[in-house]
Order: sequence, then structure tokens, then C-alpha cells
Amino acid sequence: MQNKFFITTTLPYVNDKPHLGFALEIIQADIIARYHVLMGDEVVFNFGTDEHGVKIYRKAQEQGKDTQAYVDEYAAKFDALKKGLNLSYTNFIRTSDPKHKAAAQEFWKICEKNGDIYKQIYKVKYCVGCELEKTDSELLDGKCPIHPNMAIENIEEENYFFRWSKHQKPLLDFYTANPDFVIPDFRFNEIKKFVEGGLKDFSISRLKTKMPWGIPVPGDDAQVMYVWFDALINYVSTLGWPSDEKRFTEFWGTRDKRNAVQIAGKDNLRQQSAMWQGMLLSAGLPLSKHIIIHGFINSGGQKMSKSLGNVIDPFEVVEKFGTDALRYWVAKEANTFEDSDFTWDKFKESYNADLANGLGNLTSRITKMAATNLTEPVSILVDTIPDSFKAAIEVFDIKKAAGIVWAEISTLDLLIQETKPFALAKTDPAKAKDIIKNLVIRLYNIGRMLNPILPETSETIKTLIQENKFPEKPLFPRID
Repeated sequence: MQNKFFITTTLPYVNDKPHLGFALEIIQADIIARYHVLMGDEVVFNFGTDEHGVKIYRKAQEQGKDTQAYVDEYAAKFDALKKGLNLSYTNFIRTSDPKHKAAAQEFWKICEKNGDIYKQIYKVKYCVGCELEKTDSELLDGKCPIHPNMAIENIEEENYFFRWSKHQKPLLDFYTANPDFVIPDFRFNEIKKFVEGGLKDFSISRLKTKMPWGIPVPGDDAQVMYVWFDALINYVSTLGWPSDEKRFTEFWGTRDKRNAVQIAGKDNLRQQSAMWQGMLLSAGLPLSKHIIIHGFINSGGQKMSKSLGNVIDPFEVVEKFGTDALRYWVAKEANTFEDSDFTWDKFKESYNADLANGLGNLTSRITKMAATNLTEPVSILVDTIPDSFKAAIEVFDIKKAAGIVWAEISTLDLLIQETKPFALAKTDPAKAKDIIKNLVIRLYNIGRMLNPILPETSETIKTLIQENKFPEKPLFPRID
């Protein structure tokens, strides 16, 4: 019987086109998903778009578009990542889907029934960019440090609230019982400290007269759901909750066997590992198994921003160098859990070293020696992925896993230099054939490890070996 595995990214707002920072998140998730498929698991890999909230409503108004038409247009741009980045996601959920809306309303009703939703007047400072309330201590010179170009707004109105404070102790107890819940551990320490400091109930609705673009609050036509409360529910609505209990239980899990893995940026730590988990507690649903937190991508030491003109478009990288070149950078060069820095010069340097001169050259040398000296393809009797590679991926350390692959590439390069099978073929052909067969088997296993990381290149390598051919042109042409 197949193991069930569920992984989801966050849902990006459809207020702009995809950028390299989100490409990093979804490629990381894709690598993990593909690995589990390779291991024989049945995988649900969820991605999609967050389509409600004041930020999106205002963007549509600015462009003079119907809001639904606006989100349809941008959702298509994000769905295009599947082809552009060679992604394997199985689900593409949109928070404007009728099934998601129904699930969000049912979730609300359960939380309300359990005494966790109430109504009150409140006044708060609000960052539209984050779609989050902000305290004075979170602001820098009166502005949100993540969106310094956007003015903080003062909101005063009567809304519904979620009784987050009620779930402080259950969350802390859960954190204690599950020491690997948030990865990496320094992010886990960060959220534990935040929750220990006390949880403040948060607003989960907006007046429809001020912000009409949202899911209606059950039983109150004057209010729509706050975007975060609505959007987080996509992680269960994508599995058919609440109508398809069997599928939901298989992939999300139970209290005793939790399956759900979520990946998010460091600016999403609080929402994913505390807000969402509190909501699950309220609804009586199993909590997530792991929350994986990655850092940001900077450019030349500076945060990417339109004003600085240093935003990297992932489609531009793919157009110039190919999909697997970008996936390589995410896996091997980017830091899995902390901030990373991207410049075109550094990218080209690592591409030439590890792809053109490394993997591409090694593949060409070994397959050419095999095609020249062996009369038939090597029979791969032992199909082995090293335990060290599996161990790294299973704790979500993608950079470490990629490092294991390139260490084996370096080892094979050195082995060819030491044994010189191309020269030995003239003096001791039998010994040369044995060496070449061993090299081919080890190259095949490199191809297997590359299956989740560089899927297209992986297939090319395995096909060359199975057909005893060599590439007629470089897998990765050098960049001058």
C-alpha cells in the first residue's frame, strides 16, 4: 500500500507577476514532491492563488477591471509556472473557486459553534501589503519594514474576531510534543517565543461596504471574511474538506498520523505555524506535520524591489539558460533555510563550473567512452540512491542533498583522471570495459538523484545510458 504525502506552498497574491523569490519556494516544494514520487509515495502537491483582500481589490480598481476578470488574468500567469519551471503540482487551487468558498464558510461555522468567533469594534494600524495588523514595535519610522513604500492605514470598525488567545497553551503544548514541527530550528525558536509572549485575538472580517471583494460571512451579509482567515483554509479545501472526508484523512492525516507538509517564506512564519494551527485547533482538525521556512532572495546584497530595478524574473532566467539551470541554482546555490543572494555574474560562474564543466562534461565523457568501447547498454542491476541523499531530502535540506550529487560528480571526474579508461582501452580492453561499466552505473545513479532536482536532465542521462549513446551537443553549453 502506497504511503500518502501532502505538500503545499503558500498561495501568492495575484497582484503582480511571479518573481524569483516565489520561484524558489515552489521549486523547493517540487523537489520534495518529486522525491516522494520517486520513493513510491502517492503525492498531492498543492499550489494556487490567493485572490481576495483589499490589496487585490484596489489593484483591479486602479486598472479599471472587473475584480474577477483581474484575478483570472493573474491566476493564469502563476499557473504558467508549471510549464516554465517544469513543476509537478497536482492541485491548482484558487480562493475564488466555489468549492473553496463553501469550505471556508463551513470552517467559519465550526469555529463559531465552538465559541471562537465573536464581534467587537476595534481600532488598529494595518499594512495593506502584508494584509496584517501591525503594532508600533513592528514598524520602522512608522512604516512596515517589508512594505516601506506603502502607508500604514488606521482602521476603526466593527468586525468579527477569532479567539486566538484561547489557543496559546494548546499551541505551546503541541510545540513541546513536536520538536521538529517548524524547520529550521531557529525559526521554531522564534515562533515559540512569539506565542509565549501571549496571543492577541485577531480580526477575521471586513465591512462589505468598504471592501466588497471577499467570501461572505455566514449569516451576516454586511461582512466578508478577512483574507488570511479565508486563504489559509485552502490547505484543507484543496483536499475536498469537508465533503470528501476519506481523501482529506488520507492526505492531511489524523491526530495520530499527521501528513501535511507546508513550505513558506520567513515572512509567513506567524501565519503558518501559529495562526493557521490555532484555527485548526478551533475546528477540531489535525495540525500540520511540518512547516518549512525559507529565507528571501536578495540581489547584490540588496532586497529585490521595483524601485531599485533589481527584481529577477524567473522566466527570464529560464529563457536565457533553461529550466534545469534555474532549478540547479535553487537546489545547490541558494540557502535552503536562510537568505540567498542572486546576481547574474554569480549565476553564470556557478553554471559554468557545475553544469557545463561539471555535470554536462562528465555525462559526455562517460557516455562517449561507453558508446565507443561497449557493444551494448550497461545492465543496471543495482539501482541505488545513497542513504545520505535520502536522509538530507527527508529533513528538507535540499542544498545538502544537491551537494551530495555534486560531490559524486567530482569523485567520478577524479576517478577518470586516475584510471584513464580511454587510454587503457588500447592496452587492456577488458579492464577498461569494467571501469567504464562502473562509471556508467554510478552516472545512472547520479541521474536518479537528479530526478527531483533536474528532472529533464535526469531523463536525458538515463536515456543516453539505456540506449548506449552520447549527447551530440553539450547538455549545458558554456556561457562566455
